[in-house]
Amino acid sequence: MDVQAALDSIAADAARGDIVFPTHTDIALRVQRLLDDPDCSIDQLSKLISAEPILSARVVSIANSVAYNPSGRAMSDVRSAVSRLGFKTLRTLATALVVRQMQGMAQSPEHRVLAGRLWEHTAHVAALSRVIAKRVTKQDPEAAFFAGIVHEVGGFYLISRASVFPGLLESNLETWYGEGEAQVGRSVLHALGVPANILEALETLWDGYLAMPAESLGDTLLLADQLSPVESPLTDLAGMSRKGMPADIDLLVDDEMMSSILADSAEEVESLIAALKA
Repeated sequence: MDVQAALDSIAADAARGDIVFPTHTDIALRVQRLLDDPDCSIDQLSKLISAEPILSARVVSIANSVAYNPSGRAMSDVRSAVSRLGFKTLRTLATALVVRQMQGMAQSPEHRVLAGRLWEHTAHVAALSRVIAKRVTKQDPEAAFFAGIVHEVGGFYLISRASVFPGLLESNLETWYGEGEAQVGRSVLHALGVPANILEALETLWDGYLAMPAESLGDTLLLADQLSPVESPLTDLAGMSRKGMPADIDLLVDDEMMSSILADSAEEVESLIAALKA
């Protein structure tokens, strides 16, 4: 198996727009397009989201999570959940549905297991990104949440296309982390209409250099990726790891320790992870 040739082929197809998305994500993509309409209303969004059972359940679940509902006042209807979450979070959840359902495109049981582990990693990084943005880097928490959701989209697409290249995921993917991941990731993210600030954050992730003190959206994403207790399964296939520090990191951030910040935010993080993995 010529791994580099396979990666080049997957990236070239993606760059041409020849990208295969799950057939049942039509409504999630329509939600994204509706959110781009300046005249979009809560009633329009609620009606469209209600037509997709998985997305509507995810919206209500996230709206009732500790992260978005610290008062504990639960709601059970989509319109109220849409109103509570706001358009930024709804865009994230619509994109999350597309990414999550990409794991269903894996053809073999082994590849589906890989995709499942990759989604578990994604959920942890997204939840940690939101907390770190609020408490450490002072970035937009919703932008950080979105960046965490899409940060491994190239990996999901790689797994979904692996059946076309037998033996690809059984080979040494040393060339994946670096230009391979960036090549595929950029094309898929472009097809999903990901904003420029998120793309810039992902370039920082792919570059792999964490600035200290962490300040940017890219730093937020890198720190969350390094602190995630669940690592991407693709790192094993590539024979490397992005982890540059232990999960119980004792990093001073202003007057607080990172370990203390994570402990204080544990309930919020766990509520988001649970809602994303449901």
